Amino acid sequence: MSSVSSTATAPAPDAAKSAPTPPPAELAPVAERGRTSIADPVVSKIAGMAAREVPGVYAFGGSLSRTLGAVRDRVPGSRTNLTRGVKVEVGERQSAIDLDLVVEYGFAIAEVAADVRADVVAAVERMTGLQVVEVNISVVDVHLPGDDGDEQQESEGRVQ
Repeated sequence: MSSVSSTATAPAPDAAKSAPTPPPAELAPVAERGRTSIADPVVSKIAGMAAREVPGVYAFGGSLSRTLGAVRDRVPGSRTNLTRGVKVEVGERQSAIDLDLVVEYGFAIAEVAADVRADVVAAVERMTGLQVVEVNISVVDVHLPGDDGDEQQESEGRVQ
């Protein structure tokens, strides 16, 4: 009978421990060592804040949304809804934003829309790193002086 011998040997238990670790230069760049995802509400808040800072923007959302928001804002402890009138779609590298806004009377609507678009794109791209592919703006109303009921409150104050 012939005997067959095996020449393969198992590595020594200490061999795995003594394997050199790659130097830091050979590791992937920090930006490639994980994934960052940005939720839709984050982009909505950034876009809403950026748009609110533009002169001539009075409010966001349609009349029903603004009415419900005004009631909600009067509740003690509630915060202003920064995402009212803001809709976003967020992908891995891009975002699209839709804004429904009310412009103050006397401001050029086209100029306000252009300023809002520029500020929203700059803020979202700077803060999130996402490419903004479009900012669609719908002007749903014009705020006239006295529309808030300011005149009504003044007359009620005089006639007590």
